[in-house]
Amino acid sequence: MDSKIKTLNDKLALAHLGGGQARIDKQHEKKKLTARERVNYFLDEGSFEEIGALVTHRTKDFGMEKQQFYGDGVVTGYGTVNGRLIYVFAQDFTVFGGSLSETHAEKICKIMDLAVQVGAPLIGLNDSGGARIQEGVRSLGGYADIFYRNVQSSGVIPQISAIMGPCAGGAVYSPAMTDFTIMVEDSSYMFVTGPNVVKTVTNEEVTSEALGGASTHSTKSGVAHITASNDIECLESIKRLLSYLPQNNTEKPVDLNYNITDEVRDVLSDIVPDNANKPYDMHSVIEGIIDEDSFYEVHKDYAENIIVGFARLGGKSIGIIANQPLFLAGVLDVNSSKKAARFVRFCDCFNIPLLVLEDVPGFLPGTDQEWNGIIVHGAKLLYAFSEATVPRVTVITRKAYGGAYDVMNSKHIGADMNFAWPSAEIAVMGAKGAAEIIFKRDIQAAEDKEAKWKEKEAEYAELFANPYSAAERGFVDEVILPKDTRRKLIKAFSMLENKEVNKPKRKHGNIPL
Repeated sequence: MDSKIKTLNDKLALAHLGGGQARIDKQHEKKKLTARERVNYFLDEGSFEEIGALVTHRTKDFGMEKQQFYGDGVVTGYGTVNGRLIYVFAQDFTVFGGSLSETHAEKICKIMDLAVQVGAPLIGLNDSGGARIQEGVRSLGGYADIFYRNVQSSGVIPQISAIMGPCAGGAVYSPAMTDFTIMVEDSSYMFVTGPNVVKTVTNEEVTSEALGGASTHSTKSGVAHITASNDIECLESIKRLLSYLPQNNTEKPVDLNYNITDEVRDVLSDIVPDNANKPYDMHSVIEGIIDEDSFYEVHKDYAENIIVGFARLGGKSIGIIANQPLFLAGVLDVNSSKKAARFVRFCDCFNIPLLVLEDVPGFLPGTDQEWNGIIVHGAKLLYAFSEATVPRVTVITRKAYGGAYDVMNSKHIGADMNFAWPSAEIAVMGAKGAAEIIFKRDIQAAEDKEAKWKEKEAEYAELFANPYSAAERGFVDEVILPKDTRRKLIKAFSMLENKEVNKPKRKHGNIPL
């Protein structure tokens, strides 16, 4: 018996070569961590239980039978983060470049199945050179097995991918199907075809960083939702993200203790300028409404004309979608519509109430937008809001023009409560353009055309550039003072807490992809 225990201990020692201490010293936080260091840092100290530590590959070709490493390039198991059960896998680049083999994939699939069966989040720490070419189609089949489980898990448990090294070829599609992707700056990259292939096919010379680095995917493609400067910051970002999410789609996010007072925020009264054409930072409105320092922005550097992220309001987790007047005047375009639609659908999957802060002058005009499908992409956001059954509240801070008014969580598409500030303008279009169309004959017939135009502009503005016409028809539930917004929202979300919607029976809708 003693010899068997010694053999087991020897095997486990080999399996854990390269492992790190449970906590990383601050002086080492800038370095790239090993797979085990990442797992041990991420999970609560002493909570990790490994599954499949002694697994080895089955390949007998190309001399691979002489290269056997326990774990086969991926660390898998479960543990806790702040006391909550989490499943995790971490690819080990020191073993065959973290390449995916048949058994490597089987280990990942096993914990994916467990995560769904138990109902707990799945975290993937990706650091892999791709498919193990010595295994041929078996490694490709392993990827497909993972992809299938990503889809079956979608909307059931939160799935978060951290790209902490290379992620190329077919490997990129698993993170793309998870809920959030976090990339580490200067040490991670994602692309379907690498720089060498790009050069061969198109004669274009590009570096791995420019082609698929963290900056590229967080600003240009939108593939990366969040970036981190190093491994430690990446893992801490995942922990913070998890704090806003429930364990699965049958639960609600955990509420934090909060003592409600009068909740009046005078700072909100002076944010929106008197001049309707002057921009302001919607982040100031968000910070004036939510619990202090609770905003966690997602997709911060992509499609900056719309803001999405998580926050807490009276201790409760909410999702925020807000137009940003500082960029493109807050218009909706192709990228902002896709960004917001994806976020809305995630929040609806996991029972996170939605707050919409609206200041939108319409959709961005131009051939570029039309040729790139603004119609179908704008419809994605419209579809996402219309489909959502979680509590949905809108606050119109200033402009709500045209079709964008409908799309941004209006009462007409199922919003539960809609508030407007006195500065709100709810109309088909701005007063100046509307007056030019409606009163064209009067303006043309006038001796002083400019004066007549201004007169008619003021007339239109008095009728429609305010929230009261919409309130008279019940399209706005209440016109409120900005300082009272937080108090009104806390009460509204509390009232809607037990909201239930019985949807028509169907397999699924057909979102305009």
